[in-house]
Amino acid sequence: MKKHDMRRSMVAALVLAGWVLMGFGPARVYYNEKYRPQFHFTPERNYMGYPAGGVFLDGRYHLFYQCNPRGNEAGFHHWGHAVSRDLMTWEHRPLSVFPDNLSEDKEACTALPGSVVVDRENLLGYQKGDTPVLVAFYTSQGCGQRIAWSNDGGDTWQKYSGNPVLPYDETDQARYPKVLFHQPTGQWVMILHRKPDQDDRKQGFSFYTSKNLRDWEFRSHLAGFTGRPDLVELRLNNRPDDTRWIIIDGNGDYVVGSFDGSSFTAESIRMKCDYGRGFAGATTFSNLPAGEERTVQVALLNSEEWPGMPFHGQLAIPAELTLRKAGTGIYLFRNPVSEIEQLQGKSLSWKNEKLIPGIGQNLVKKAEGDCVRIRGRFDLKNCESFGFMLRAGKKNEGTELVYNVKRGTLSLMGQTIPLEPVDHKITLDILIDRASVEVFANNGKAALSSVLFTGENDRSYILYNTGGEIVVDELEITPLRSVWANGE
Repeated sequence: MKKHDMRRSMVAALVLAGWVLMGFGPARVYYNEKYRPQFHFTPERNYMGYPAGGVFLDGRYHLFYQCNPRGNEAGFHHWGHAVSRDLMTWEHRPLSVFPDNLSEDKEACTALPGSVVVDRENLLGYQKGDTPVLVAFYTSQGCGQRIAWSNDGGDTWQKYSGNPVLPYDETDQARYPKVLFHQPTGQWVMILHRKPDQDDRKQGFSFYTSKNLRDWEFRSHLAGFTGRPDLVELRLNNRPDDTRWIIIDGNGDYVVGSFDGSSFTAESIRMKCDYGRGFAGATTFSNLPAGEERTVQVALLNSEEWPGMPFHGQLAIPAELTLRKAGTGIYLFRNPVSEIEQLQGKSLSWKNEKLIPGIGQNLVKKAEGDCVRIRGRFDLKNCESFGFMLRAGKKNEGTELVYNVKRGTLSLMGQTIPLEPVDHKITLDILIDRASVEVFANNGKAALSSVLFTGENDRSYILYNTGGEIVVDELEITPLRSVWANGE
């Protein structure tokens, strides 16, 4: 081989190796690590915190997330950015929002989560061409509430010259601006988490309004909330003439009520939607397609450790929120978006199977895999309990998901939730990835979402019942393919 040919070959090999290490090109070998989720969103590398905001524009979902580009621990907060056409397969984009004032500090003036909206009326005056401007509202830590904007569909971002739009006040710890347009009053609304006078009893959500996205006026404060705010209007039982406003805390807790554009009036007690470990920082996408009457929520599945991984953090599966009557109350229901079905393989299925404790073998013994979906409806008959052992193996009995009939509770990984049968039946929709389990019970009325670390060879499942018979009305166990190129 000639010397210049050898040199060219070495350069090509180094370039290819760089692609592999950086996650570009077909190899993407590091997307197949032991605990790398295969259908949940993760950063390519380094730390990811709360989803920072989400918006739909020109056929693509834009997901922004709090991240540290310097390492696997919290700090040096920027906004990461990814785009998708189906909420499942994501393309990583360059960082979008950077710390302010050229900060090199781990915390000061770094970019905390907020929200992103579309400036269709060109209120900020930055639009060029036909693409409307994306406007990101974020908390600059210790430096106030600020704006960044993009007039090229999110590829590049600039800081608003009039920042901050709300100055920093050391007495209230204001953060996490959620901005939305309130159609009845024709104004923009910002909800901020605040702790006025550093008083825990006053901690909650404050409401501001604006006509131009720049100038904001305080309207009201609602105490009793501790996390990242969200506010959505939902149809009750999908009736367009009957809606309610739902205020949501960062851990998914919610209150049903009404909203007049300035203040929220509660019509329910505080209720839980997701009882799992680590479910945090929940927020919803804005500007969803016209005619698509749905609300999509994303959240962080938090864990202090990601052993041996080049990244830290994963998001819960995007979920559709609906509002329904159940019994005498009105409840928020949460279910995986329908787009997940494109990942499904060939199912194993059972119908009308009577199970008697101690008789016969494990009904689902043929099912295996580290990425599966389990959906079933179970008639409780006279059993005392039933459940699944998830991700079992030769040296691991599995993680137990159990329903206790007498207590009316569903338990997973030390978390127990109240769950009443409907017509003496329980429905379960379970998503299992390499590092998580998400359970949506009784058509999404209650959920348990948690990080789960187990062995690579723990790929089996067991269905059991105790104290009496149970009838499996219907059950499907379906493999889910990877959204990454090398995970299939």
